Amino acid sequence: MSEAALTISREDPVLETDFVREMVRQMRAVDTYGSYDSWSSEQILDPFVLTKERQREIPVVGDPDEITLSRVKAFYNAISALIEKECGLMAVPLLNLTHEGFGRALITVGKLVVMDRTLRDVHRFGFASLSKMKDEGDKLLSVALEIIGQHPKVAGM
Repeated sequence: MSEAALTISREDPVLETDFVREMVRQMRAVDTYGSYDSWSSEQILDPFVLTKERQREIPVVGDPDEITLSRVKAFYNAISALIEKECGLMAVPLLNLTHEGFGRALITVGKLVVMDRTLRDVHRFGFASLSKMKDEGDKLLSVALEIIGQHPKVAGM
């Protein structure tokens, strides 16, 4: 991957946020063969950014490949890790997807479901920009933390 093809700038301040740092950590964790060892954070996160040109290259109907599935898992794993960091309780992500890319993403804390998302067209998983990805992650994180705050006994079970 050449530097010119990247959609993320090395100077982007979003790269310094907790969510984006956790995303890089999660992507490195799912990299079983060490392919990302020499990659920069921008290179690792670049596939999450789907510009209009990139979206046009992806067919409307298709099955997600393993690389795309690992990005979806990393996104929800990052949210779970940040929930654990914020409240000190174990957050468990669960993805259930069909081979066609439809399903659900859940995050539970104790016996409490703190996030429930319906997933569609996972083969087109991505965000318009790195900032939009961070905003979506932060939004899901804040809602999950609010739910935990409302039901601490169930979350502690």
